[in-house]
Amino acid sequence: MFVAHINEKSKEIQTVQQHSINTADLCSYFSIDELKGVNYTIGLLHDIGKYQKSFQDKINGKNIQVEHSTCGAIAVKSKYRNSLALIMEYCIVGHHSGIPDGGTKDNTSDMPTLVGRLKRKFEDYSAYEEELDFIEIDEDKFNKFLIRDCDDKKKLIDKFAFLTRYCFSCLTDADSLDTAGFCNENEKRFLTADFEKCLDKVNRKLEGFKCTTDLQRTRALLQKQVFDSINRDSEIYLMNMPTGSGKTLCSIKFALERVIKSQSGNSASVKKRIIYVIPYNSIIEQTADDFEKMFGEDAEILRHQSTFSYEDIEDYDEDYRKTAKYATENWDAGLIITTAVQFFESIHANKRAKLRKLHNMADSIIVFDEAHLMPKNYLQTCLESVAFITKYLNSEAVFLTATMPDYRNLITEYALKNSIITDLIEDKSMFYKFDKCKYNYVGELSDEALLLRAQEYPSSLIVANNKASVRRLYSIASGKKYQLSTYMTALDRSRVINEIKDELIKLEYDYPKLKNVPDERKIVVISTSLIEAGVDLDFYSVFRELNGLDSILQSGGRCNREGRRDKADVFVFTLESSQAKILKDIMVNITKGLISKYDNISSSECIKEYYEKMFFVKKSEIEQNTISNYCTNLDNIIFKEYADNFKLIDEKTVSLVIEQDEYSRELINLIKEIGSGNSRKLQRYSCSISQNEFDDLYNKQHVVDDYGSGIWCLTNQDYYDKNTGVVFEGKDKYV
Repeated sequence: MFVAHINEKSKEIQTVQQHSINTADLCSYFSIDELKGVNYTIGLLHDIGKYQKSFQDKINGKNIQVEHSTCGAIAVKSKYRNSLALIMEYCIVGHHSGIPDGGTKDNTSDMPTLVGRLKRKFEDYSAYEEELDFIEIDEDKFNKFLIRDCDDKKKLIDKFAFLTRYCFSCLTDADSLDTAGFCNENEKRFLTADFEKCLDKVNRKLEGFKCTTDLQRTRALLQKQVFDSINRDSEIYLMNMPTGSGKTLCSIKFALERVIKSQSGNSASVKKRIIYVIPYNSIIEQTADDFEKMFGEDAEILRHQSTFSYEDIEDYDEDYRKTAKYATENWDAGLIITTAVQFFESIHANKRAKLRKLHNMADSIIVFDEAHLMPKNYLQTCLESVAFITKYLNSEAVFLTATMPDYRNLITEYALKNSIITDLIEDKSMFYKFDKCKYNYVGELSDEALLLRAQEYPSSLIVANNKASVRRLYSIASGKKYQLSTYMTALDRSRVINEIKDELIKLEYDYPKLKNVPDERKIVVISTSLIEAGVDLDFYSVFRELNGLDSILQSGGRCNREGRRDKADVFVFTLESSQAKILKDIMVNITKGLISKYDNISSSECIKEYYEKMFFVKKSEIEQNTISNYCTNLDNIIFKEYADNFKLIDEKTVSLVIEQDEYSRELINLIKEIGSGNSRKLQRYSCSISQNEFDDLYNKQHVVDDYGSGIWCLTNQDYYDKNTGVVFEGKDKYV
């Protein structure tokens, strides 16, 4: 008897044969039809190295290291050919250590590449042939599926890499689930969502909105265009709706309707989950909180973001915490809210911890909120990923934004030419009714002049291009002032945003129509661009430092949101201190030209021209990061190297943990004691500083320490202002 696992509690034995067949069945169950044979085979053969005598000695207590992952790949290579064998080799070899780089023919057996590992020698493991039966796979059929929609070699490499990661995801989740099911006596429950009850709550919320003003009636008509398209089958939907038109509610209703329709028995492509993808950690809180309040017990929402840990939130009971934490490993949940970083970095990883969730992106409705914020340097890679998921994995995507690039042409040019794309808002003639602001370019201003102009209004938002400008402006501003930037922890940002909301509500209550507001009650908020999306704040006026058109319009969306005034003012400015630097930016110059050309820069024509010019200028940047740019053939794809370097956000900053409460104090003390800690639990207590700022705090001020853990902590609370939530260089000077 060949043993795969021993249950430590019951001492029950699972044989290699049992585990192999269970994993193969589960792996095939997860798979799309075109890859069921491939996935069954990699599940069946992934652990045949455990038939080696040395592995059996190890599992029976001998303290030795035994490699077993490569044996299945060697067996595959002897049975199948070409790309069919190759996709299985990558998956089986990497099912513990991660998908390796392909390597070159001259790689030796001591190298960790696929070529190197396949040259290694192993003990006899041929006993698997008596217990496990190969299945026939139609190689021609597989190859036809592989080359479908690939009009050149680079597209073929990108698609093969995607499908390899997908098969790897099926394998590693199947392997993990079968092992956990055998070794753990307690059955795990799963996060559930009653989509019909959730839809009923969304409908009731929508019905509760008044429709008395012209703007409210227009909002309802725009939303009706989306809802009238619910029965239109597509792969990618474009939901271009102006700020203030109810995009979030509209998108979640559309997603719920599509899931329910697919499950009604009238569809051949059943959908299992909704994945709501939000661009930044800093703006995910509001959407998650809104959904949790609206759906209540009808949806156990899975939140997966680096700044959130279920263990930190007292509102969840222990059973729910364990279930949710487990679900973050493979996204087996009905309703998921995550970030673009988590979503795309999971797809392009090579390790099982991240890739394990990829196969559960299949059979999904995926909503990309603020879709215009997809990073330009990875745009082709991101669009290809969405196109592959929707074309081959039975999913649908919704691109949602108020400033929509021409994604129809971009997807056709950079992803798949035959993706099925549907515009949910075809009649844009009513968009002008959401023009609640007039955009005015006021030229160059000093810090003092900018703040004086802002002080003229009951409430003002100033959005600057960098944290240094925010902290400088805040330091000289007077009156009731707030600041928002990543110098603050997520905990402090949420607290300050709630304070601002309360203060704005009080201001409107105390001074109807915001007339005759005394200077001491006027509100000024100074922020970086983090406020531009997903933060539901409404200001009397907005001041935006010159930047890309999309950023200016997103800032303008924080002004006169409810349209209580015919036209509110958004002022576009440059700061004396940074004008020279800003005007070197080509997109800034394009925006400046459009401001001169158009009376209304929020018009569809202006937005269209901006994106046309942007994507023309950034074409080489858009194409630079596909995996096919770094390899020449399917057998030398650099899975590991590419994953190691895939960073959706260029991290030129250092995270610094700030002690803020008893819980964070305990976590930091634990780091001090044992020299390691849980960085995820500390994310909400972390702020971001530049490398230069960190070097100063570390080398000159001596107020940071990692206690050998790699998690940097502020050691002197004098450098942290509890009122503003901002890290200081000293007691009276900003970093």
